[in-house]
Amino acid sequence: MYDQDRAVIERILGGDKKAYAELVERHKDKAMTLALKMLKNRQDAEEALQDAFVRVFNALPRFEWKSSFSTWFYRIVYNVCASELGKRNEPHQVSIQEDNEDAQAVELASDDTPPDVALESSELNAIILKEIDRLPDAYGPTFALFFVQDMSYDEIVEVTGLPLGTVKARLFRARMLLRNAVVKRIGNIDGSKQEKVA
Repeated sequence: MYDQDRAVIERILGGDKKAYAELVERHKDKAMTLALKMLKNRQDAEEALQDAFVRVFNALPRFEWKSSFSTWFYRIVYNVCASELGKRNEPHQVSIQEDNEDAQAVELASDDTPPDVALESSELNAIILKEIDRLPDAYGPTFALFFVQDMSYDEIVEVTGLPLGTVKARLFRARMLLRNAVVKRIGNIDGSKQEKVA
């Protein structure tokens, strides 16, 4: 991806303005996921994304490749969305002190799958996607960067400007909230299926 982005950007900077559509196409879906997680409104997310893509296009000649293009780009998307939240007087972060309480617990996070429940994988995926959308605002964007954009902790720190401990704590809490919510939903579905059989 890094080399592909670089090749496209070099074409853009060489005067091939149509190549920018290729760059937009490559990153728009994941960027929209992040914008939706932050703004919770499709129209606002689309407007923020358009703004971010315009900013990126104008700033491309100054991009120095100190990080990957995607990290730099998602930082711009994150900042545009954070500015929009600021206009609404909605905070997009929770207390850093509060987040750091559990920073050490991150390493204890479990990757165990939910209890053995006979669900179609598509049904389980639908439940997981719904519960991801319900994550609290403080955790959703960080979760999206890590699990959807597949960013490292260091890249998330660079994008959000949050301390590493805060990023780890937010991911830990998001995973625990998601896991508990999915287990609860699966238990409810499993119980209702058993009632229908009985």
